[in-house]
Amino acid sequence: MNETNKTNPFINGLIKENPTFVLMLGMCPTLAVTTSAINGLGMGLTTTVVLTLSNIIISALRNVIPDKVRIPAFIVIIASFVTIVGQFLEAYLPALNSALGMFIPLIVVNCIILGRAEAFASKNKVFASALDGLGMGLGFTVALTLIGCVREILGSFSVFGISFKAPLEAAGLSPIAIFVMAPGAFFVLAAIIAVMSVIRDKQIKAGKETKIRACNKDCASCGDDGCVHRFYDENGADTAVGKKEGVQ
Repeated sequence: MNETNKTNPFINGLIKENPTFVLMLGMCPTLAVTTSAINGLGMGLTTTVVLTLSNIIISALRNVIPDKVRIPAFIVIIASFVTIVGQFLEAYLPALNSALGMFIPLIVVNCIILGRAEAFASKNKVFASALDGLGMGLGFTVALTLIGCVREILGSFSVFGISFKAPLEAAGLSPIAIFVMAPGAFFVLAAIIAVMSVIRDKQIKAGKETKIRACNKDCASCGDDGCVHRFYDENGADTAVGKKEGVQ
């Protein structure tokens, strides 16, 4: 069994290595579509479906796909599911499809999906890969929905179509428009990551969570799920391993 299976892949993607707040992957849709909670939820769930199904198929074919063409093969599989999901949204959820726009077809090149295909699904069994895809997808969904909720509440005094603008304006408050604009996404993302970093530091000091493990300097055969572990030692210092090994 691969080393990555020593921890629960579902919990790992949902919490410990959340693709948005920990691994910092998929930043384009995270910053672009989270102007509202419903957009964040829709984008997250769409990505979850594609990620889970892609992981399952790639894992099932991991011993069949030649190593030299594995990346093109992964992209073809991912693109097929994106096309299917996109047509489903266009047929049954046209409003959401219109709101997400070009970010639906761009799921094909979302680094979360291709990254999990290469780092996990191509090396592990089908069930574990399905859990990994579901965990990472739901972690992405929670992150986008949370950011969307904060931006929508602060920027328009509403969330999920429920408006509480009138009582707040009667109390002398007004929406902070910048939060539904592009800069607002950066502010909210930075604030959430800062809070999570403080909580994690407290857990480490309390002995409830271990520090980042030292890099083994062998990225090609590394059994660790998160790329972040490959560039920092156990004290969080930059090891510059990526530069030494030619990894960008």
